Amino acid sequence: MSSFLKEFKEFAVRGNVMDMAVGVIIGGAFGKIVSSLVDDIIMPLIGVITGGIDFSGLSIQVEDAKVNYGMFIQNVIDFIIIAFCIFLMIKGMNKLTKKKEPEPEKPAEPTATEKLLAEIRDELKKK
Repeated sequence: MSSFLKEFKEFAVRGNVMDMAVGVIIGGAFGKIVSSLVDDIIMPLIGVITGGIDFSGLSIQVEDAKVNYGMFIQNVIDFIIIAFCIFLMIKGMNKLTKKKEPEPEKPAEPTATEKLLAEIRDELKKK
């Protein structure tokens, strides 16, 4: 039983697990920000542009079942907007954190000795 606990401890304190936990916590907070952006800023503007169309009330009755296909349409639209916002935010963050890659160093000019050795090598190859 102690080997199980030891193995669990090693798993729990491993860097990847801690990074993932931080990511989940920040992701939850980030989700609230994005949801607020969509619900409070973007969707009202889209409502003005589209004349206040609300798909969420669209449905059809199939015998005893009510199919709310409008909510599905609304959720797809919300998803596309949220995905686009996240894409723009990540793109902006990547631009801010992008490191300039160092230029590769040019090979140094061969010394006189190296040139002479190369000539000797070439002459030996000819023979």
